[in-house]
Amino acid sequence: MNDHHWMRLALAEARNGIGKTAPNPPVGAVIVQNDILSGKGWHRAAGQPHAEREAIADAVRNHGADALKGSTIYVTLEPCSTHGRTPPCTQGIIDAGIRRVVYATVDRNPDHAGRADAILTENNITVSHGTCREEAEKILRPFFKVRETGLPWVIWKTAMSLDGRITRPPGEGQWLTGEAARTDVQKLRASVDAILTSGATVRRDNPALTIRVPELLDGRQQPWRVVFTDQPDTLPTDSAIFADPGSERTLLRPRHDIESTLRALVKEQGILSAMTEAGGIFSAALFEAGLIDEVAIYYAPLLTAGPTAALAGNGLPQSIHLEEIQFLQLGNDLRLTALIKRA
Repeated sequence: MNDHHWMRLALAEARNGIGKTAPNPPVGAVIVQNDILSGKGWHRAAGQPHAEREAIADAVRNHGADALKGSTIYVTLEPCSTHGRTPPCTQGIIDAGIRRVVYATVDRNPDHAGRADAILTENNITVSHGTCREEAEKILRPFFKVRETGLPWVIWKTAMSLDGRITRPPGEGQWLTGEAARTDVQKLRASVDAILTSGATVRRDNPALTIRVPELLDGRQQPWRVVFTDQPDTLPTDSAIFADPGSERTLLRPRHDIESTLRALVKEQGILSAMTEAGGIFSAALFEAGLIDEVAIYYAPLLTAGPTAALAGNGLPQSIHLEEIQFLQLGNDLRLTALIKRA
């Protein structure tokens, strides 16, 4: 076995935490002794043990404390070295008797960045980093963006016909895509901390904007629902977002300054990521403001010539190019995911 093999197992652990750990990052760890897996773990929520301590506890539970002596721990992010809600993981590694630390990428939190190496090497622990770095940084994109800009990672999600419309002719029902695509949207909702929509969408569609698959809610709350409107008094009081059990996680915010609201959501609600589920006008405003990082577009094999376009602004200053493009067939529908290509 090699470092890449074990780090990929740690990455699989980290993915268990996506959508559950904000404002902390999703991190995974595995412990190996004599090329045998001793323990594994992932950070489950802010305030709970970090991945390193979860893996240490798992190793002790399964094999006893001797499983840690002289072992190697693989972690997807540089171990923390300061005391926050939980003790520093560097000290936990030292106390456990682990003798080698391999981590995928350096923490961009200035309180931690680069400090672990010196602390660990001073205690006769070998340290290396960079294994599977790109894979780890994909998982950590929202956390890193918040640390560097104060803004969350924002995904534009839409479902459209092949002619770019998000509505069907009257009498045909509201759904463009099939069941497989709609289930996939549930998984996407479970990966983010907030869902952004507009007052117009609430009035027109009365969306619930909740995770409706129970197993996807395991270990997390419903995402925050943030409605951007300059006329909150005109929203129907019996709307699903006000009437369901999660109504306390519905926020109304002014439409005119979206960026300031996103910054406040980071500071006040601790979010790392958000997705949009709204009409073309609000979606275009987000693109025009440069606030979108990623797209998830579900194409239905329909031509509707409907009145509502997926993007309905006055035109962008310049075309937006995409990169890291991936396609996935879901039943008869096609999902395109990609990142916004920055200049």
